Amino acid sequence: MRICLIAEGSYPYVNGGVSSWIHSLITEMQEHEFIIYAIGAEMKQKGKYKYTLPPNLIEVKEVFLDEYVYEDKKWGKSYKLSMEEKNNLVSLISGSKDLNWGKLFDLLSSKKFENVGQFLSSKDYFDLIEFLAEDQYSRVPFTELFWTVRSMILPLFLTIRHDIPEADLYHAVSTGYAGVIGTLAKHTYQKPLLLTEHGIYSREREEEIIKADWVKGYFKDLWINHFYTLSNSIYEASDQVITLFDRNKEIEVELGCPEEKIRIIPNGVEISNYSNLQPAVNDNVLRIGAIVRLVPIKDIKTMIQSFGLVEKELSNVELFILGPTDEDEIYYKECLQMVSASGIKRITFTGMVDVKEYLGKMDIMLLTSISEGQPLAILEGLASKKPFVVTNVGGCKELIVGGRGDTYGQAGFIASVMNYEEIASYILQLCKNKRLRETMGANGFNRVQNKYKRSSFIAGYRDLYLSVGGSATWQA
Repeated sequence: MRICLIAEGSYPYVNGGVSSWIHSLITEMQEHEFIIYAIGAEMKQKGKYKYTLPPNLIEVKEVFLDEYVYEDKKWGKSYKLSMEEKNNLVSLISGSKDLNWGKLFDLLSSKKFENVGQFLSSKDYFDLIEFLAEDQYSRVPFTELFWTVRSMILPLFLTIRHDIPEADLYHAVSTGYAGVIGTLAKHTYQKPLLLTEHGIYSREREEEIIKADWVKGYFKDLWINHFYTLSNSIYEASDQVITLFDRNKEIEVELGCPEEKIRIIPNGVEISNYSNLQPAVNDNVLRIGAIVRLVPIKDIKTMIQSFGLVEKELSNVELFILGPTDEDEIYYKECLQMVSASGIKRITFTGMVDVKEYLGKMDIMLLTSISEGQPLAILEGLASKKPFVVTNVGGCKELIVGGRGDTYGQAGFIASVMNYEEIASYILQLCKNKRLRETMGANGFNRVQNKYKRSSFIAGYRDLYLSVGGSATWQA
């Protein structure tokens, strides 16, 4: 079978949980051919992969959201849109449920739209914004509305304009732009479509937009509704939606995904990979580790504040932040400045490393994200028998405390998002109680060993691919 995985902002450009998940899926299923439809942020990422591509990954289709910068365009062209086409575009911009994705795809794939930037510089686009301004945004400066909507729909139009490789089955790894491409693939080829949602994409974008300085208050709702609109496209079009834990399923149903479509397949790790880790030397130092990318959604700044309080009380603690620092260089510099300004001495940013070389040496693991799915970082730490302090986001609580019918016991502490004092208090409890660390570490290990096996995760997707896509081998 030939399977097209559609990934946004992850594989193969970024290390981390979702990218590792994709890589595992491909490498474990040598019986299938895979294509990656990779949606990246900037053209400068082109060809710069963080992974060695497996031999059964036969193509990487690269699309970048800043490609419009390189298009030639002229102002003022008239596209002679029909009233139905105009109304559908207005529905897209305003987030109306009347949006017909099939007709939108047909329009944007037609010869009328040879150049995305040119349409957004056309009289037709000006007329659409003029209608919106009069109908819904009469008190908003017209120029701001014009450029805000342009920046909002430009990357969507750009991705839709690209050709999609033909495959037996399409599998989007998030909603958003990846979800729309999956919906377009099904519309174009009438092939099965799957969605796996690790975190809730539309909720994550909503959190970012609420906090963002680059979106003015009266446009925040417009942006938020836009991302919910993108997500709804694949909820409707998909044959099956896979999520990783119960709470995500509940949210998807709240957002309009039919419950009968949703199936839970948890992440998994190979326990044997963590059985012979090198322990730390017996030097009376307590080592805290965090397997994490240095990006705002992981809230490294709260982690730093928490450790600052711990360091003030204990002189024998160290924090190792294990993960790439190059994804958001501005944020990384802000974190370094925060460490320096706070006078914190014992934080090490390792950059990208083999985490197994560090895990055995850690006493406590830490995760302070403001949004998560079901973090592989937690599964790796639990497989190494390490207790955790984590924020109450995504599937973290289920991993640490257990879900319905789980009797394995507590594997750490759950703290409120951004509450650095609460996080620090839990870290201190673990630092001061070796027996508690060992008990919680053992509880987490038993939970992962029995409920989050890598073999079960792979078998779940193998069966799903065969049931939805059929067993036929791809023939060109």
